[in-house]
Amino acid sequence: MSKMKLGVHSFIELLETIADNKYVLGDRLVEIGVSGPNLEATLAAVAMAQGELGHARLLYNWCFDLRGVKGKKADILRQTGKAFRGVVNVHNWISLIAALYTVNTAIHIVLQSALESNHSKAASRVQKLIREQKDHIIYAKNWAKQLLHDQGIVPHRFRESLNGVVDEAYAWLAEIEKKQELQMEGYLPKDVKLTEKFKEQWKELNNEHLVHTK
Repeated sequence: MSKMKLGVHSFIELLETIADNKYVLGDRLVEIGVSGPNLEATLAAVAMAQGELGHARLLYNWCFDLRGVKGKKADILRQTGKAFRGVVNVHNWISLIAALYTVNTAIHIVLQSALESNHSKAASRVQKLIREQKDHIIYAKNWAKQLLHDQGIVPHRFRESLNGVVDEAYAWLAEIEKKQELQMEGYLPKDVKLTEKFKEQWKELNNEHLVHTK
């Protein structure tokens, strides 16, 4: 496999991981969001579900293009198997917010880095997606703070859910950093510091003893 092909293959794998997580998040936002803690939360969850599923479709279609698929793209009926365990296992509002915030924060770091790369086609494709998912991150962060300061067992359960998906996201970012072909082919900037940026994003919550990073 040539360096060019290796770079494209790694980038497709990266995009599919993001798409899978967004596909499953969209599904869980519908499934769990309809019984959210209040009407406002339910309406927001359904709206965000459409956004996450739309992002997933965009990324899957991008993968088809990178593979050289011509004509009409196949319908996406299921994820490719790369979604994080902490996303697949979302089963209530607490784990949903933990996954939504953590995963989109990690994805944002990767996409923002791609935007800063020398790969013009990659950068042009992620701009709109980055803008749209910022609202999802803000929403999930506000809910994270509410759950942290809730009563009874809720804060403890939220920390548990959050820590599990944080570990997965951190490991994924560390793996991306090791793939030099992504930097060599210009999909990501040279010496990209994804895990470092991830840690910086969590400083505020770490100070409140919410999560840990490796």
